[in-house]
Amino acid sequence: MNLEEKTVTTNCAFAGEMLHLYKDVVELPGGGSSTREYVRHVGAVAIVPVTEDGCVIMETQYRYPVRSTVFEIPAGKLDTPDEDRLAAAKRELREETGYTADEWVSLGDYCPAPAYCDEVISLYMASGLHKGSQELDEDEFLEVQAVPLSELVQDILHGKITDGKTQTALLKAAMMQKCNERRCK
Repeated sequence: MNLEEKTVTTNCAFAGEMLHLYKDVVELPGGGSSTREYVRHVGAVAIVPVTEDGCVIMETQYRYPVRSTVFEIPAGKLDTPDEDRLAAAKRELREETGYTADEWVSLGDYCPAPAYCDEVISLYMASGLHKGSQELDEDEFLEVQAVPLSELVQDILHGKITDGKTQTALLKAAMMQKCNERRCK
C-alpha cells in the first residue's frame, strides 16, 4: 500500500528567525483530503564528546520553552540548510565547550518530532579531545562538566535526563563502546 500523502496547497502561517509554521492541504492515499500543520526547522547537530577516561562533556542550560534547566550533550542548529553537518558539529563543540576532537563517528540522524516538525538532528561521537576556550554567543549561557558515560546511562534509565536527543545519542554511544569492547577480547 502506498502511504504517501501528496501536497495540494501549502501556506506559511508564520515565519520566524528559527522556525516556520506551515498549514498544508494534502491528498490522502485512499482519496479525500486533510490538513497538516507542521514546523520547518533548518536542522541541527549534537555531539557526545568522550574523554580518554570515559567521561562525557555535558552541558546544563536554561531552556525557555520548558521553563527549566536541561542537562544535555552539546548541540546547535545549522547556519544554513545545506551546511556540512560534520563541520557544524565541530563548530558547535568548540564554541560551546572549548573542546576540539581528533576522531568523529556518526551516530546517525534523529528526528525529534516527525508528527509535526521536519527537524533532523545529526548525532556524532567525538574522541581524542583537546581543551581550549569556549566561544559562546552573547545570548548563550551554559555550564560544562564531565560525567562518566556509565553514570549518564543510569540517569537516563532513572528519568533524570529528559532531553530526547541526549538520551538517544548517549545510549547509542554506550552501545557502540560495548560492541567495541567485545571485539577486543
